[in-house]
Amino acid sequence: MYLIGEEVDHQQFAIATEAGHALRPDSPVETAADALLRRYAVAETKRRLHQPVFRATVMRAYETRCAVCALRHGELLDAAHIVPDVEEQGLPVVTNGLALCKIHHAAYDTQILGIRPDNVVEIRTDLLDEVDGPMLRHGLVERHGQPLMAVPTKRSEQPSQKLLAIRYERFRAAV
Repeated sequence: MYLIGEEVDHQQFAIATEAGHALRPDSPVETAADALLRRYAVAETKRRLHQPVFRATVMRAYETRCAVCALRHGELLDAAHIVPDVEEQGLPVVTNGLALCKIHHAAYDTQILGIRPDNVVEIRTDLLDEVDGPMLRHGLVERHGQPLMAVPTKRSEQPSQKLLAIRYERFRAAV
């Protein structure tokens, strides 16, 4: 059932039994349904207040390049936490961060991609023989066993080996 309108004067709602419900042009029902489909809701969200500073620090350290593939388009890059910031060791500091493009960030967060403490990329073994398309082959599988392509030049800004080890153990446990 779909709520498609309200008739306040009659204290009732107009409903339809299916999304398409045979709308006709110039029908008041069509207008009501279209309005419902285009509506937005106001939602309360929780935002990490440190994220803008964390992102700026990580992007500067990595010279706005993805650590895994060296992509340089900032609008396609995220500042990823090595150890999630909800954990005690997940501080919003550059040594707990990696600049990752959207695909590598998602792969990292879902345990498809792991990074060893020696900065070498690993891809989950079940994907290594999978045939899918160019993104899987070039974007993920070919990175397996390869060193990170972008690492901060300042030693004090490089990813913490200790934090990478924690995260890598989780990756290995998921494989």
